[in-house]
Amino acid sequence: MAGPILNINDVPQAIQLALGPAFLLTGIAGILNVMAGRLARIIDRGRGLTEAKGASAPLPDHIAEELQALERRRYLASAAITACTFAALLVCMVIASLFLEVFLDAPLRWLVGMLFMGSTLALVAGLAYFLREVHLATTTVRIVSSHRRS
Repeated sequence: MAGPILNINDVPQAIQLALGPAFLLTGIAGILNVMAGRLARIIDRGRGLTEAKGASAPLPDHIAEELQALERRRYLASAAITACTFAALLVCMVIASLFLEVFLDAPLRWLVGMLFMGSTLALVAGLAYFLREVHLATTTVRIVSSHRRS
C-alpha cells in the first residue's frame, strides 16, 4: 500500500506555517542571551565576594546578606533560563509537527495547538521568574556614594 502522495505545493505552505514559530524561537533566543548574561554577572559577583575575604575569615553581615540575595537571584535566573529553554524546545516541536502534518497528511492540529500553548505557558513562567529576579536585584542593590551634597 502506497503512502500519502506529497504535493510539491505543500512544502512551501509548510515553510510558511513554520515561519511564525521560527521568529518566536529567535525572540526566545534573545531573551535567553540576556538571562544568561545576568546569571553570569550574579555568579561573578558571588565569587568576587567569597574569594576576597578568604575561606577562614568570617563574613561581615552586609556581605553575608548580599550573598544570600545573590543566591536567591541565581535560583530565579536559573529557573527563568530553564523555563524559557523549555519554551524554545516546545516551539521546535511545533515546527516539526507542522512539517509532519504536511508530509504525512496527518491531522496534527491538536498536537500543534497543545505544543504551542505549552510553549507560551513556559515562556510566561520564564518571564515571570526573570521579572522577579530583576525586582529582587533592584531592591537589594546598595549604591553608596562617597560624594555628599551640602
